Amino acid sequence: MKTVKISLNSIDKVKSFVNDITKFDNDFDLVSGRYVIDAKSIMGIFSLDLSKPIDLNIHAEDGAEDVMKVLQPYLV
Repeated sequence: MKTVKISLNSIDKVKSFVNDITKFDNDFDLVSGRYVIDAKSIMGIFSLDLSKPIDLNIHAEDGAEDVMKVLQPYLV
């Protein structure tokens, strides 16, 4: 598992983020405080405080390089 900090501070960023990661079969969790939600759930993301960076847990054994390339625009 790999953890990175991402910023999703606009509605357009959230939509493009969900579209980008749903292309992967891996599991992704967003962690904000004590809340852990499925990063592929757009409704779940909007339930978080998006004004500050969020931890993204990437559950990938292989192919993490491809995921990191797609995540570049969102990394803090």
